Amino acid sequence: MSSPISTKPPSGMRDFLAPDVVRRRHVIAVVQRVYESFGFVPLETPTIENLATLLGKYGPEGDQLLYRVLHRREKLQRALAAGTATELDLADEGLRYDLTVPLARVVANHRDLPQFYKRYQIQPVWRADRPAKGRFREFWQCDVDVTGTASVVADAEVCGAVAEVLRELGFADFRILCNHRELLRALVAEAGIAPQQEALALIVLDKLDKVGADGVRTELAEKGVPAAQTDALLATLARAREPGQLDRFAVAEGALGKGARELQALFATAAAGPAGAHLTFDPSLARGLGYYTGPIFEIQVADLAGSLGGGGRYDGLIGMFGKQPIPAVGFSLGLERILLVMEERGMFPSLGIGPQVLLCRMEGVAEAAAIRTATALRAHGLRVELYPDATKLGKQLQYANTIAAPFAAILGGNEVAAGTVTLKDLAAGTQATLPPADVAARVLAAR
Repeated sequence: MSSPISTKPPSGMRDFLAPDVVRRRHVIAVVQRVYESFGFVPLETPTIENLATLLGKYGPEGDQLLYRVLHRREKLQRALAAGTATELDLADEGLRYDLTVPLARVVANHRDLPQFYKRYQIQPVWRADRPAKGRFREFWQCDVDVTGTASVVADAEVCGAVAEVLRELGFADFRILCNHRELLRALVAEAGIAPQQEALALIVLDKLDKVGADGVRTELAEKGVPAAQTDALLATLARAREPGQLDRFAVAEGALGKGARELQALFATAAAGPAGAHLTFDPSLARGLGYYTGPIFEIQVADLAGSLGGGGRYDGLIGMFGKQPIPAVGFSLGLERILLVMEERGMFPSLGIGPQVLLCRMEGVAEAAAIRTATALRAHGLRVELYPDATKLGKQLQYANTIAAPFAAILGGNEVAAGTVTLKDLAAGTQATLPPADVAARVLAAR
C-alpha cells in the first residue's frame, strides 16, 4: 500500500493564509510608497534566468545554493543512459538567487534606460539553503538600486530609502552597519592571509555574527587557513573597532586609506537624511557575495541573529554583461525577517481582514435578491460575505462568529419588499432595520 501524500509544503517554503497575506501586503505597501517617494521606479524580472547569468557572481558557496532547472527531458534521459553527463551538466537555467544580478543583466540589455537608473524591485528569490528561524529557501527581497553613477549621493540615497522604510514601519533601534571592501581587504592582507585565500576568508568572516569567533576559527582551519593567521585577522578587526580608528585609517596610503575616506564621505553626506543617525562603522562586516567593490551595508536590530537586509556598491558587476563598466549601488530589505521581528514585537497596526458583514438569507428569499443586496452593500465600501444557504438563522449567526464578522445583515421577505436589511451588531447584540447606505455608514463608523 502506498504511503499517503504529505500535505506539507517543501522544507523552507510556506503557505500564507489570510492574516499572513495582509501583513505582507502592509509591509510591501510601505516599502513601495517610500521607494517611489525617493524617485525609484519599479522593475520585475523573470523567475528563471540563464545559468550563465547567475554562475560566478556569488562566490563558490553561492553557486552551490543555486536551484538549477532541468526541462529537456528526452535529452537528459539519453545523456544519462549513455553516461555522458550528469543532471547538473545539462542544466542551463536556474531560479533567481537575488535581484541584483538580474538588474545588472537588464541594464546591460536595455540601452535606452536613463543615465541614472533608479529602480526598485519586490519579488521572491530562491536558495537551496538550510532552513532556520527566519531563513527560508523561498523568500522575498525588496531592493532599491542606482546605476550609472559613482557619486556618494547614490550610496546615501539607498541607505536613506531603507532607513525611512524601517522608521515608517515602527523601527527605532536599528543600526546600518557600514564597511568598505577595500578597507577590509587591506586588513585581511595585514593579518597575513594570502591573496588566493582572501575571497574564502571574506565568505567565512561574513558568518561572524552567526557562528562567533570560534566558529570562524574552525571553518577557516577546515579550509586550510593557518590558525595564526586567523587569530591575527580577528585581533586586527578587534583593534579596528577602537574609537577614532576610522579617522586614523583615513590618513593611510593605498586601499586602507581610500576605503576609510569613502566611508567618511558617506557618513557626512547621509547625515543630512534619514539614515544619518543609524550609520555605524563595523570593520568586521564582510558581505559574502563576491561582486561588492566599495562601501557595504547591513541592517542590525536588537535581539535578532542575522540582519534585516544589506547591500553595497558593485561597480564591476554590470560590466560583466557588456563591454562598458557601469557603477552601481544598492540595498536589499529582507521581507521575511522584517515580518518576523514585527510580529514578535507586536508592531503591526490593526489591519482589516475578512468580511465586515455576513449577509444571512432567510427561507423564501430568492438567491438573486440576496446577490442584489450584497452588491448594494459592497458598492458602499463594505466587505460582505453572503451565506450560501437559506438555513436556520442560528446556524448562520454561528458561522458569523466563526469567521469573526462583527456584523450580520439579515435579509427576509419584509426587507426585500422594503429595500432594507436588518443589521445585527454581534458583539452588542443590538439590531436595526436600515437601507443599505445607512447599514454601510453604521458599519464603517464602528471600525
